[in-house]
Amino acid sequence: MRKTLKSGRITLADVARESGFSSSTVSIVLNDAPLSRYVAANTKILIKATSKRLGYRPDAFARSLRRRRSLTIGIMVFDISDPYCTLILKGIHKTLQPTGYLPIIMDAHNEPKQFERYLEMMLERRLEALIIVANWLFVDIEMLSELEREHIPMVMVGRSIPIGSMSSVMVDNEAGGYAALQHLYKLGHRKIAFVRGPMKLEDSGQRFDGMMRFAQEVGLKIEPQLVVDLPNALDPLSGFYEGCRLTNELLATGKSFSAIAAFDDLTAFGVVRTLREHGVGVPERCSVIGFDDVPHAALFSPGLTTVQQPMEEMGRIAAERVLRGIDALGEDAQAASNDGHTRLVPTVTVRESTGRRRK
Repeated sequence: MRKTLKSGRITLADVARESGFSSSTVSIVLNDAPLSRYVAANTKILIKATSKRLGYRPDAFARSLRRRRSLTIGIMVFDISDPYCTLILKGIHKTLQPTGYLPIIMDAHNEPKQFERYLEMMLERRLEALIIVANWLFVDIEMLSELEREHIPMVMVGRSIPIGSMSSVMVDNEAGGYAALQHLYKLGHRKIAFVRGPMKLEDSGQRFDGMMRFAQEVGLKIEPQLVVDLPNALDPLSGFYEGCRLTNELLATGKSFSAIAAFDDLTAFGVVRTLREHGVGVPERCSVIGFDDVPHAALFSPGLTTVQQPMEEMGRIAAERVLRGIDALGEDAQAASNDGHTRLVPTVTVRESTGRRRK
């Protein structure tokens, strides 16, 4: 009986030891090298079966990038049904369109296994760079670290990540929260309710921190009973339904308020619907502000006042950054390292859902 493999990353040597063939033979078979046509069919079957059973993932995926060009840039989206993605993808596409690089978009459907599978598929096709349009639920740090060691240019849009050479582009959430509350305050609102994002979400804390900073500066009192939180959820559309539910909770407290600051636009849509169902006019009796400025915000009735993330610009910056990384790789692999972390300043887009507080 062969010795039990040690825990940790499975190497080509492990596959060779377990299958009983030399490392060179295993390498030829698993990398589909020209010499593999001289390897017996049964040997190939056994080596590949052993590799799959052990969970071996060859580094040759990334190294193949430097053997020949694919002119392919991978774009990983966690859930393409999330309206947040639309304008980011538009910015990426418009930037890549005149370059000759082919974007391949993969939708992971918020499934970690799908994320890993699609990433491996893109690596097999020798992608030259990777853009991840992230959500907050998960990111396979170990797998991305592998790409980082191979100097594949990568940019994360929507959040930062602790990987040395991985660049990021995101909005300044704290500044956005500050601007949202400042807008309501300038309209005369003093009793304000808050529907915060999920507790685990970094963006949620940052946006509320910005609001609290403004409140402290002007001496605005925040009622704890008027602060509610969205639960963690995989479905990006759940914010709408939870916005409805939490607005009912706020109304049930019996506490008066003249405005609601929602975590994002989908939540704000749910807030507005529920207020109207209770006969509370928007903005006549209660103003509502969202965050993101998704495409439907302007079409909503009333048009939603929101903190605009420059999402198309975020996509443009991400695409330009990976293109620079690819160019740098042509000269020096180390040159495609960290191109920085960019935080863009959001602005308030004023529409019909907010108005002056009526006395």
